[in-house]
Amino acid sequence: MKLTKLFLLLASTSALVVSSDGSALADASKNDLLVKVTVKTTCTIDAQNVLFPAYDPTGSAVTNTSGSVTITCSKGSAPPIGISLSANANGTQRRMKGGAGGTDYINYDLYQDSVGGKPWGDTLATRLTPGVSTSALTPKTILIVGNIPAPQDVSVGDYLDTVTATVYF
Repeated sequence: MKLTKLFLLLASTSALVVSSDGSALADASKNDLLVKVTVKTTCTIDAQNVLFPAYDPTGSAVTNTSGSVTITCSKGSAPPIGISLSANANGTQRRMKGGAGGTDYINYDLYQDSVGGKPWGDTLATRLTPGVSTSALTPKTILIVGNIPAPQDVSVGDYLDTVTATVYF
């Protein structure tokens, strides 16, 4: 009988010293720890040039020439994209500069969908919002449609301009 009492005394003492997870602590205190991260909106943008074919100033307009912008943005974001007027703009008219003497200009337009559709710009009214991104790993490519109206009295040579595509996030 003494052996049984001694065994019970040792067993209850062990229960106080060894916790349920096997550690040697008799008492424990717990507190929850918050783990948090904020996913920020990020985007990258890549532009493909709008390269018009040869222009005949005595012929018809050059239409439906295309380039593009490709954006990759955080999932769930919907950033608008704008395209600036141009380095050689005259008011709101985009122009390429060039020709034999480098002093002529060719007017051109950039559209979001098709010639005569919604023009590309960099104001709230003329930016394009391509919709909510469904994956941060899947790029979205957006078309840029170019048009050179006819007729334009310009000299032979190469004409160039620069516009800036911006994704706002």
